[in-house]
Amino acid sequence: MQHRLARFDRKVTPLLFVAPFFGLFVVFGAFPLLYTAWVSLHDWNLLEGDQGHLGLANYGDLLTDPHFYNALANTVGIFLLAAVPEFLLALGIAALLDRPLRAATWWRTGILLPNVVSVVAVGLVFGQLFSRDYGVVNEVLGWFGVAPVNWQAKTWTSHLAVATMVLWRWTGYNALIYLAAMQAVPGDLYEAAALDGASRWRTFWSITVPGIRPALAFTAIAGTVNGLQLFAEPQLFGGGSDAAGGNDRQFQTLVMYLYEKGFTQFDAGYAAALTWVMFVFCALFALANYRLVRRFVRSA
Repeated sequence: MQHRLARFDRKVTPLLFVAPFFGLFVVFGAFPLLYTAWVSLHDWNLLEGDQGHLGLANYGDLLTDPHFYNALANTVGIFLLAAVPEFLLALGIAALLDRPLRAATWWRTGILLPNVVSVVAVGLVFGQLFSRDYGVVNEVLGWFGVAPVNWQAKTWTSHLAVATMVLWRWTGYNALIYLAAMQAVPGDLYEAAALDGASRWRTFWSITVPGIRPALAFTAIAGTVNGLQLFAEPQLFGGGSDAAGGNDRQFQTLVMYLYEKGFTQFDAGYAAALTWVMFVFCALFALANYRLVRRFVRSA
């Protein structure tokens, strides 16, 4: 009897320890996901509920919606403007912090500060920096004879301004991830490279970058998912009053469009369909970004 109890304890106790996680995942993860898929197949008003079954009609309307393609183009444009310099700059900062520095802890803490600052504060500050009439950016451009720019008025200027906000917030976070990975690269490899006469630049691209490939892949996937779900920065850049993203929707992202359809027009069925389409895009872009990073590392 005691032997059976001990065997039961060994099999069941670990399951009991992990059961709370799976319980929370089912309630707050799996159920909302499946319920959203169900809602996307209906004419569902956010306030009045189910108005009837539509099948795939919401998806059909979405794929012929010009506002959807505009939001997708804006999202990808802002993501590319922010992600490419963000990852390269984070690599450079991590390489500098990996060298012997005085007060290294303070430097490493300092580069993480932008990430822990409230996104609302970031939006307000950058909204003032890129103000047309009193912004610091236009003031500096004026020193070089450049006329004041209305950063919200055009597509490329608004994308550049929002991408700058994203770049400022997340570069330090990625740099610390790269730094932790760099410090785990075996020192013997660097000693062998030094004996072979490899330059610091060659050592970095031939040893350091391949050695932190898992960290590069993680930031590529996480950055892609976060970039395609961009909402707070462009919303606050537009003043936070609505989710249209400017008079011509020039910086409206996918999540802003989802918010507009679901919480302004109360079309929950259409918003749910948009959610699932966004999920597919996130998966495809994350996979493509992961493969691109692996190829980049191998060719380094």
